[in-house]
Amino acid sequence: MPAQGFQIRKFEPADELAVIVLWQACDLVRPQNDPKKDIARKLRVNPEWFLIAESGGCIVGAVMVGYEGHRGWINYLAVDPTHRRGGIGRALMAEAERVLHAAGCPKINLQVRPDKKEVVAFYAALGFSVEGAISLGKRLERD
Repeated sequence: MPAQGFQIRKFEPADELAVIVLWQACDLVRPQNDPKKDIARKLRVNPEWFLIAESGGCIVGAVMVGYEGHRGWINYLAVDPTHRRGGIGRALMAEAERVLHAAGCPKINLQVRPDKKEVVAFYAALGFSVEGAISLGKRLERD
């Protein structure tokens, strides 16, 4: 059932377990990424850009927003599967865009796993497009 009346607020340390459970429910957690460490890392850099959607005292969505001076990044956007199609993801993205625009960010990047067609469609509906780039990564720290 989609959330009726939700609010977006900043992450608080007491949210950690609920956020990790949300990420797990949304298939965002991978063995190479310890979610507790990812949260701790985010809390060291623009912690106010770690946004939570809350409805009825429950966390129903979350997103990490980043900007390094060149591009904005969206990480760990998640909406509880039982609350999807109620505007939570759109609202989180609108707030992320507002935050990034206010910081002078000219462009937002994000990554989606190739098998997540619904996720790609969601972002396309928000004006994002698939770009001709290959994502490369290198671990500097093993989780």
